Amino acid sequence: MKTVKTLIAVAVTALASTTALADINVGVILSLTGPGSGLGIPMQNQFKLFPQTIGGEKVNLIILDDASDPGKGAANARRLVTDDKVDVIIGSTLTPVAAAIAPVAAEAKTVQLAASPVGVPPGADQWLFRLPQGNDVMGFAVVEHMKKQGIKTIGFLGYTDAYGELWLKAMTPLAEKAGMKIVAAERFARADTSVTPQALKLTAANPDAILVVATGSGAAMPHKAIVERGYKGKIYQTHAAATPDLVRIGGKDVEGSFVVSGPAVIAEQLPDNHPSKKLAMDFVTNYEKLVGPGMRNQFAGHAYDAAIALNKAVPIALKTAKPGTPEFRAGLRDALETMGRTVFAHGVMNWTKDDHWGFTNETGVMLKVVDGKFKVE
Repeated sequence: MKTVKTLIAVAVTALASTTALADINVGVILSLTGPGSGLGIPMQNQFKLFPQTIGGEKVNLIILDDASDPGKGAANARRLVTDDKVDVIIGSTLTPVAAAIAPVAAEAKTVQLAASPVGVPPGADQWLFRLPQGNDVMGFAVVEHMKKQGIKTIGFLGYTDAYGELWLKAMTPLAEKAGMKIVAAERFARADTSVTPQALKLTAANPDAILVVATGSGAAMPHKAIVERGYKGKIYQTHAAATPDLVRIGGKDVEGSFVVSGPAVIAEQLPDNHPSKKLAMDFVTNYEKLVGPGMRNQFAGHAYDAAIALNKAVPIALKTAKPGTPEFRAGLRDALETMGRTVFAHGVMNWTKDDHWGFTNETGVMLKVVDGKFKVE
C-alpha cells in the first residue's frame, strides 16, 4: 500500500511539474515610482487586462518596479531570468532603463519587448524588439509637419540621456535633408526642476520652432519654461509626451503646441479605413472603462500591443518547444521575426530578422493641443 501511495505521489509531482513547465512566465519591468511613473503606471493598468492564457497555455505575469533607475532595472532583469525563468521580458518604459535591461536579456537569450525606443550597438539587438515607434519614424512625421509650417530653423531642448541623444541623432539628418537647420541644442537631466538657463539660450537664438524631448509629466516643465521666457515660435513634443500629463500640468502654456504620436491615443479621430482604427478603439474603450474617461495613454497602448504580438508569436513557438525552455525562447524570437505584417493599435508592425523596430514612416500622427485636448492635425 505504501508503495502504491509513493507511486501516486511521484505521478502527481510529475504531472504538476509538466503543468508548471507549460506555463508562460512573462516578466514585466516598469517605472512605477520615480520620474518615469507617469509612463509605467498606465502600462501597469493595461496589464490588468492582459490575457490569462495564450496559445492555450496559462500566462503568469511578474511585474517589478525599476524605480526609474537603470541599475534597478538591470537587477530586476537578472532576477527574472535567473530566479523566475521568464520566457519574455516586457520593459522598461524609460529608454535608459530599457538599455540596461538589454544586455541581461541578450545574455540569457530571452526576448525583450522594450516599451521605449531604445538604441543599442549594431548587432546587439538579436533579442531586443521595440514596441514604440522608432525616433527616425516619428522624427520623419515631425519634419514633414514642420515643412508645411514653413520652419527653417530648429531649437532642441532634450534629456541628457539616451532618449535625448537618439532624438537629436535622428532629427539632425532629417532636418538637413528637408532644408532646415538645428541652430541651438540644449540638454537637461530628468531630475532637473528648472531649465531656465537653457530656455534663455534657446529663446535668444529665436528659432522658428523648438523640439522638446522629454517624457510624460516631465515634458511639461521645459515646455512651460520656454513659454515663460517669451518664446513665440512653434513648440513640438515627441511621442513620449503624448499623455494626459502634458496638458494637465502644462495647462494654457501647451495650448497650440504639436505632439507626434502613434494612432492609439486618438482612436476616434482616425478615418474608418485606417488599419489600426478597430484595435485602437478596442484599446481605448476597455482601458478607459478600467481607469476612467480621458485617461488613454501612449504607453498603455504598448502593453496592449505586446499582447497582440505574443498572441501571434506564442502559438508558432509552441510548435518547437514548451515554455520554460531555451528552445521555446529561441522559437519565440524567430516567430516575432517572421510573423509578418501585424496590425497594432499603434500602427502596422513588420519585424524582420534585420529590423527589430518594424514601424514604417506612415506611422506617426501629428496632434495639436486644442482646448486641453489632442486633435489630429
